[in-house]
Parts: sequence; structure tokens; C-alpha cells
Amino acid sequence: MADRECVSPLVLGIMASHAGTNFQSILDRCLTGELPARIGVVISNNSQSGAISRARSVGIPTYHISSATHPDDGSRDRAVTGLLREHGVQLVVLAGYMKKLGKCLLTVFENKVINIHPSLLPAFGGKGMFGLKVHQAVLESGCSITGVSVHVVDGEYDHGHVIAQQMVPVLEGDTAEILSHRVLETEHRLYPSVIRLLAQGRIRIDGGCANQIL
Repeated sequence: MADRECVSPLVLGIMASHAGTNFQSILDRCLTGELPARIGVVISNNSQSGAISRARSVGIPTYHISSATHPDDGSRDRAVTGLLREHGVQLVVLAGYMKKLGKCLLTVFENKVINIHPSLLPAFGGKGMFGLKVHQAVLESGCSITGVSVHVVDGEYDHGHVIAQQMVPVLEGDTAEILSHRVLETEHRLYPSVIRLLAQGRIRIDGGCANQIL
């Protein structure tokens, strides 16, 4: 019997700020059954984000939570945490979410929040390292290899335990834009693969660590 028939769907909560292409790569695999998971809710700090539009088009509940709706950091943190709990989320998936998570969310969902970063962490990570800034820094460093990292989220930027990584070559003539497209293609493959392993119980996040058990 296929894995997806043996495992109850893992309920995902997606948090995204912009286009939502990583969200789309996960959604597509959920809809085909390749991922034994379903997306319970999408939360964005950007009311005009592509992620919200993509989710609404297939009937997934969406919410805009930002400083415009909740000026106080604490109330915003509690609102997001409450929505995730309300929708039965078991794994929080950051898919291009550009805001630091609050203490309430990280406490309630301890070791149940993951993120994808466009470099081989710990290289080229940390506050301010996002988007083309990462790829430009890679090029300026002279590195011949970059990549993608999926990691557990803690209270620091790009700091939590790395679950999986995949290398991407840096080619002669690359610009930050060209490299970003190649890295993004890798993100779209790696992120769903990691979520599938988590949903199948083949990777366990325990105490901040991910362990391959099958």
C-alpha cells in the first residue's frame, strides 16, 4: 500500500509574504496526493500577496495579519498563533515569510516550524539576508557552490537545526537574478520532499533535531 494511503494527512499552516511559489509547489503535491498532507490555512502579512490569491483560488482559508491589523507585536503574535491552532495545524511552514516570529507562536509550536533558505546555512544567513541579497553575497564571495537549506525555526534568523540541504552550482556568467532562478527551482523540489518525509514519519523533529528513522 502506498505511503500516502497509510498515513493521516498532516495539517500544514503556510505563512508567506509575497508571490507564494514555494507554497504553490507544496499545494500542487498535496492536491495530487504526492504529499500526505493538506493545507489548513494560509497567513500573510501582505494583504496583496500572491500566496493569498493562490490559496483563495482553491478555497483554502486565508488571513491577513500585520501591523495594520494588529499594531502591537504581542497581539499580532497571539492572533497568528490562535489561527494556527484554530485550524488544527500540526506543522507551520514558512514559505517566504518576511517577519520574525513571536515568542507565543514559537512556544506553542516548538520544533513544529520549518523554513527554507536560499543558501547552504550557516553560510549567507542571518538578519537582512534574503532574496537577491543572498545570491549577490554568494557571487561576491567567489563560492563555486551554493544551495538550499530547510531548517527548524527558533528565535534567531536562519539559526535553527538544519534538516536537509541541496547543493546548487554557481556557474560562470551567473548574475544574482540568474542564480536565484536556479536556486528557486531547487527549493520547489526540496521543500515538498522534506515535508513528505515529515508527514510519513521518516524524519522526526525532536528537541530541535531532525533524525532519519527509515
